[in-house]
Order: sequence, then C-alpha cells, then structure tokens
Amino acid sequence: MGFENFGTVSFTTEAKTADFINYLGAGKVMATRCKQCGTVYFPPRLDCPSCLSSEVEWFEIKGKGKLASYTKVNYGPTGFEADAPYTLALGEFDGVQILARLSRDIKENDIKVGMPLTVNPVKLPNNRLAYEFKPA
Repeated sequence: MGFENFGTVSFTTEAKTADFINYLGAGKVMATRCKQCGTVYFPPRLDCPSCLSSEVEWFEIKGKGKLASYTKVNYGPTGFEADAPYTLALGEFDGVQILARLSRDIKENDIKVGMPLTVNPVKLPNNRLAYEFKPA
C-alpha cells in the first residue's frame, strides 16, 4: 500500500515513510525514533534532521495521552470542505505530540484540555486510512 491511501487528500504517491500507511492498515499508529540521538518524530521521518542520521526505529503510539489544545474548523481547506465543521486537536503521548481530528463521538461540551485520549487508525471511504483521537 502506498501513501496515496493516506487521509482525505494525498498529494504524493510515494514517501520514504510509506510503511506508516501499512501500519495504519494493521491497526497501529506508529512514530519513529532516531537511534543516534533519540529524537522522536511524528509524523514519522526516516532521516533525522537533528543529527543527519538515517538510522531510525519504528515504535507504536499506544496507551493514554492527553488533550493539549484544540480548535474547531468551520471552513475546511481544499479537499476538506465537505468535512467541516470538525475539531482538530493536539494530543501528548509520552513526549510525542500528535495533531489529529477528535472523533465526532466526542460532544463539543465534553471537550476539555487535559482529557485522556487514545489515538486510533480509522478507515475512510475509498480504502483510505487516517487516524483520530478518541476518549480514553
């Protein structure tokens, strides 16, 4: 599976991190860690801009995180117009920050900074894959 199956709109069909999509298809949200300097990347990177190493390892983001910040998107950008309104959020998972949508299962009045979250793969129409936050 290639990167063309990621998200609502993809602008590339190939990427060094295409395995990210395979992991999503297997039910895992993955990040990378540089083996040389220990820097963690999400979205994943296979080349470390901190120390210029290409020795990285994949690891799964699992367990509970917490909501750090969020915003309601009322007017979606190109490719996302029909999705609006939706809530875009920043979650923190053991030192890894992830930007994702909040599940529509979370009512707007229940959204609170600091609330526990999990990050989960989701299947979109047309065999596309993404990830979102759900309440923990």
